[in-house]
Amino acid sequence: MTRPRLPAWLAVGGAVLIGVLTATQSRVNGQLGVRLEDGLVAAAVSFGSGFGILIVLSAALPAGRRGFARLVEGVRSHSIPWWMLAGGAAGAFTVATQGIAVGIIGVSLFTVGFVAGQVVCSLVLDRAGYGPGGAVAVTMPRVVGGGLALVAVGISLSGGALGLVPLWMLILPVFAGAGVAWQQATNGRLRARVGTPLTATFVNFAGGSVILVIAALIHVAIVGAPDAFPTEPWVYLGGAIGVVYIFLSAALVAHTGVLLLALGTVVGQLVTALVLDLAWPTPATPALGLQVTMVAVALLSVIVASVRWRRPGRTDRPR
Repeated sequence: MTRPRLPAWLAVGGAVLIGVLTATQSRVNGQLGVRLEDGLVAAAVSFGSGFGILIVLSAALPAGRRGFARLVEGVRSHSIPWWMLAGGAAGAFTVATQGIAVGIIGVSLFTVGFVAGQVVCSLVLDRAGYGPGGAVAVTMPRVVGGGLALVAVGISLSGGALGLVPLWMLILPVFAGAGVAWQQATNGRLRARVGTPLTATFVNFAGGSVILVIAALIHVAIVGAPDAFPTEPWVYLGGAIGVVYIFLSAALVAHTGVLLLALGTVVGQLVTALVLDLAWPTPATPALGLQVTMVAVALLSVIVASVRWRRPGRTDRPR
């Protein structure tokens, strides 16, 4: 049976919401990393709290129990290969990068590097047919849309902020963005096998939590544990935010394709980054004019990539 497709406006709107949540999570995890002075411990706390939420939801909801049963059966029968279970590694790397970098470089600079990796990797994955919907034609509007997203990245980096932060802090988000594009496609394929985004999200947080807890324990053994944990509840919300946006990613990628999901996410990320950095600037925050221009170009990239352009003289026949 063919699964009904969401209206394009609703699917793209969901992608934008994912971006809003991603940028918000970046700020939350970044502040936790600053308060703890340990980005890896902050990432382990964030991912671990999300995993705890998913354990409860998967046990309490019928869809979660059914999905988990399909997951176990698929692993036993080898119909679900091991690489479909590896999406959590990309999520773990992203959250670790947030905890290490965002508190220093700000949300905007983190986001533009993240966007660059995400858009380029999404184009490649769609062309290769890696997503759950199979090969997606990389048409000229999609290429132009991806190019405009990269132009927005270039605009945001043109204000001289590069001299204020270490180069490696700008490189890490690029790899995180590429990993998330792969994670979204992988989650979509796993979701198709288990029948629910809830189980795909559970698998991500299970794997990512294991990776981050091991990394944090090794780091603490080398440099020592944080002196004290902050008391403000909001700095611990990163895990819950991650549960929501990874769930949405797994649910939406079959309706949008990897690239369009990434482009919609870009808009949400950049607009939210603009708002957050205006309200809570860092020394590396780009100037307001550059940020506004960047957001406008990114929005244009989504419009170009998502609108179905018709050839001259061609009319759509009613179905």
